[in-house]
Amino acid sequence: MLLVPCPNCGPRNSSDLRYVGESHKRPDPATTTPEEWRTYLYMHKNPADWMMETWYCSSGCRRFFTIERHTATSEFRNPPLPGGKRGGRA
Repeated sequence: MLLVPCPNCGPRNSSDLRYVGESHKRPDPATTTPEEWRTYLYMHKNPADWMMETWYCSSGCRRFFTIERHTATSEFRNPPLPGGKRGGRA
C-alpha cells in the first residue's frame, strides 16, 4: 500500500487517488510547433530518481496537487501537509 500525502486530506491510500502523471510546464499552443507539442504529450522522462508528479484526490477533497516522489523507492520528499505547510520526508 502506498500512502500519498494529500495537502488537503492528509495521508491517503493510493487507491483513493488518481495518478495523473509527470508534472511539467505546458507549452503555449499559439506558438508551439507540432513536433514540440508531440514531445510534450508523449515523451516523458520516467527516471529512477526524484520526479514531480501530479495526483488527483478522487475520493476526498477532489483537488489536483503536485508532489515530489522517488520513482524507484516511492518515497515522498518534502510532502505538503494539510493547511499548506511542508513537512520532512514521509
